[in-house]
Amino acid sequence: MEAVLAGVRELLPVLREHAQETEDRRSLAPETVKALAETGFFRLLQPARFGGHEAHPLDFLTCVREIASACGSTGWVASVVGVHAWQLGLFPDRAQQDVWGGDPGTRMSSSYAPTGRISRVDGGYRVNGRWSFSSGCDHATWVLLGGIVPPGDDGTPADFRTFLLPASDYTIEDVWHTVGLRGTGSNDIVVDDAFVPEHRSLSFNDTARCVCPGQEQNPGPLYRIPYASIFTYAITTPIIGMATGAYRAHVDYTRERVRAAYAGVKAAEDPHAQVRVAEAAADIDSAWYALQTNMRELMDLTTAGAKLPMPLRLRIRRDQVRGTALAIRAVDRLFESSGGRALAVGTPIQRFWRDAHSGRVHAINDPERALSMYGRGEFGLPLNDAMV
Repeated sequence: MEAVLAGVRELLPVLREHAQETEDRRSLAPETVKALAETGFFRLLQPARFGGHEAHPLDFLTCVREIASACGSTGWVASVVGVHAWQLGLFPDRAQQDVWGGDPGTRMSSSYAPTGRISRVDGGYRVNGRWSFSSGCDHATWVLLGGIVPPGDDGTPADFRTFLLPASDYTIEDVWHTVGLRGTGSNDIVVDDAFVPEHRSLSFNDTARCVCPGQEQNPGPLYRIPYASIFTYAITTPIIGMATGAYRAHVDYTRERVRAAYAGVKAAEDPHAQVRVAEAAADIDSAWYALQTNMRELMDLTTAGAKLPMPLRLRIRRDQVRGTALAIRAVDRLFESSGGRALAVGTPIQRFWRDAHSGRVHAINDPERALSMYGRGEFGLPLNDAMV
């Protein structure tokens, strides 16, 4: 995996240089996606039988953090598109063949909020509706959509599932005009009466139980971890990366900044500025340390064939939302200490600040939901949330 990380790091100066251009075009440039693909990044979590690396999640998340430290929008798209290779590995083999059989480099975007209409039909489902916030959809030819299948007449209970659709079954509507993460191209997916065969759907109940059809062909430990443990960190890690980028930009800027309002004193000599940098660094390091610790413990247990204890799964969700909060606090502290010139369009500090706050409002980062689950677990109360 060192080769992939080295390739990603070689791209960082280019990503940093074109960050404003990415924001202005409201989508990643095709050249950027091609360059990322050539490093092998999008194959990190892909099953080995399709030429993927089947890497440790920490390898993937480390690359995500680096990418997001150069350009928040690129890091966000890389993370959410890159993690889909892991989820497809949980689908029935026929679905994996549908996507990767002809081209193992095929990418997927997603929108999991169950905003569409799903109905059961012979052999599968009928899917209709509109799904929003599908980051990177312009650079994908399949999409993963969340939907609730209503209870059946035979007493079959309702089921929250992911549905896999090819580009021929949906249209993309350009609606992405935002204050942050502007370069992610997170547009709407519109589906008009598409048929999705049974093998192209996956229940969230199965992903929560870590028992999925794809494990028959992909038995490795990577595909026996909970969806909520890896996908939630795929949202938090770009924000940690943005905070890292903001930190580096702030330190570089402050080293040379002179505060005219304070008799020409160098900002770097201000003890208050020094304290703020220390506090921001501590928050970023704390968020990343918890992520590393949790991912290593999770994979060590899975590799050993051990059952994943619920306290660990709850701790991962707790630390994930806390990691986002720590990263946001660090960015805020740095932004407040950067002075008025940091407000100028094109400066990295204000862009990282807007991007991080935009990522913060993702539903996965809802702290009350995750922290309440942790509290219920500590008090011995029942848990029935699939996102743990």
